[in-house]
Amino acid sequence: MSGLLTRDMILQAPDLPTQRVAVPEWGGEVLMRGMTGTERDAIEQSVLTKDGKGVGDVTGLRARVVACCVVDEHGQRLFQKGDVERLGAKSATVLQRLFEVAQQLSGLSPADVAELEKN
Repeated sequence: MSGLLTRDMILQAPDLPTQRVAVPEWGGEVLMRGMTGTERDAIEQSVLTKDGKGVGDVTGLRARVVACCVVDEHGQRLFQKGDVERLGAKSATVLQRLFEVAQQLSGLSPADVAELEKN
């Protein structure tokens, strides 16, 4: 073990995993990275009801997650909030494949997703 980490060491650590994913339907590959803690919190908050006690609208959940996780070679998101609806209109098969990679990279278990999608 290397000893105690400092604040700067923690804040500068490159801890977001990335993975190239082939998307033959789109004619190439995308680079995906795991969600940050803040992004995951925002996704989870977005599907909660106003009282925070249940799950509300999960429409576009896969597109929202994929939009958070598809990045360029510098780690910058390719999609913004305004792109989510158009991204959601893409192939469900492709979105599911990318969503599953995003899940794995973000530590979002199938049980977590099931909890988010419960009605």
